[in-house]
Amino acid sequence: MRIKQVSVFVSNEPGRLVDMLKPLSDNEIDIQALSVADSTDFGIVRMVVSNTEGAVKALQDAQFTIRTNAVLAYDMPNVPGGLLKAVVEPLAKVGINLEYIYAFAESETGKAKVVLKVSDIDRAEDVLGKG
Repeated sequence: MRIKQVSVFVSNEPGRLVDMLKPLSDNEIDIQALSVADSTDFGIVRMVVSNTEGAVKALQDAQFTIRTNAVLAYDMPNVPGGLLKAVVEPLAKVGINLEYIYAFAESETGKAKVVLKVSDIDRAEDVLGKG
């Protein structure tokens, strides 16, 4: 399933993540999935939230540089080899590059959910299904 992701550019210094998360909390925006990648000077926080438009407004009002883009959310079996067989191999077979991925497991359902940024989102949806 195609969903919106919010990416936030955050300077890599103490307290900046607090500064970024506070406007979301103040606006009762739930973070459903999160990934943080860092470098020496800055980090990129990628997240799926309960209210994309509200998050964008709150973060822009707080003077953060943000970007939104489409990614895929996909449910897969939470078993050994599940990511390989259900996601990575099928995409590789048709030449779709997996640019990044973040995931979480739901032990109650026996499923895992992955968020995927791919080189060709339309073809990836066709290969993996609409979710």
